[in-house]
Amino acid sequence: MLGIALAFAVGRYPVAPGDAARVLLAKLTGGPASVPPAVEAVVLQIRGPRIAAAILVGSALAAAGAAFQGLFRNPLVSPDILGASSGAALGAVLGIWLSLGVLGIELLAFAGGLAAVAAVYAIGTALGRRDPVLVLVLAGIVVGSLLGAGIGLMKFLADPYNQLPAMTFWLLGSLSAMHAADLVPLLVPVVLGTGLLLLLRWRLDVLSLPDEEARSLGLATGRLRLAIVAAATLVTAASVAAAGIVGWIGLVVPHLARFLVGPGFGRLLPVSALLGGATLLVIDTLARTLAPVEVPLGVLTALVGTPLFLVLLVRADRDWQ
Repeated sequence: MLGIALAFAVGRYPVAPGDAARVLLAKLTGGPASVPPAVEAVVLQIRGPRIAAAILVGSALAAAGAAFQGLFRNPLVSPDILGASSGAALGAVLGIWLSLGVLGIELLAFAGGLAAVAAVYAIGTALGRRDPVLVLVLAGIVVGSLLGAGIGLMKFLADPYNQLPAMTFWLLGSLSAMHAADLVPLLVPVVLGTGLLLLLRWRLDVLSLPDEEARSLGLATGRLRLAIVAAATLVTAASVAAAGIVGWIGLVVPHLARFLVGPGFGRLLPVSALLGGATLLVIDTLARTLAPVEVPLGVLTALVGTPLFLVLLVRADRDWQ
């Protein structure tokens, strides 16, 4: 709550916490806000949607990162391991290259992320009979590299004065273009995917065991793995479509949550989601207030995430499972 109040208050147009509370209360009750119209516009049309988007994207990426780390039994896995971020990025730069509107770019990014993971999962299903987890990771790396080459090609073909700066800015991550109308396409997949992950959080503890042991306990590992991959991919693709490439949240925040509450997914997943939303909200607030020009989210998450990850590596148990 403190982070939300601070995010509403700071910026080029300061808003007192009391004024922000009155605007939100008036919006909920339908009564008059009793504040200047400029304050109401800042709260409802500019900062409100951006704060909501930061919380949604951060919680989605952190929950997806925790789920992927448990699914692949690897603490260095992040939400883009199956190519979701690369596929969404290729879809977005293609939309920019085709001079589509914001909605068209977001739809192409979303479709690209889902298509990339579908291709990776198809390869893993066809080839990964002995070790499906390893084959999925390797297929994700290969497909991600191919998609990265496609992104490079689109940047090479782009107009260097108009399209290339837009591509670069989007790939670095930003919530500056977020409006109230953009929240619904983000909210629906994030709520559905994160909700499914939370429902399956107890089974993730069993899935972290070797497949033979998990199946001996009556767990349908194939269908469960598919459900987790689909849910985590859904929230990752939606987040990347809305905010661009935001790194480190899905890698560092689950480690921080694991350090606080332990490796049990019953507590790890909800705590990761809460910490992820709070972390990205703070970083986005810094991004728009640190300098006269807004700092890209990807830059700040790397600057904050790298030293934090090193500290966690030093203090955390070597065997986090």
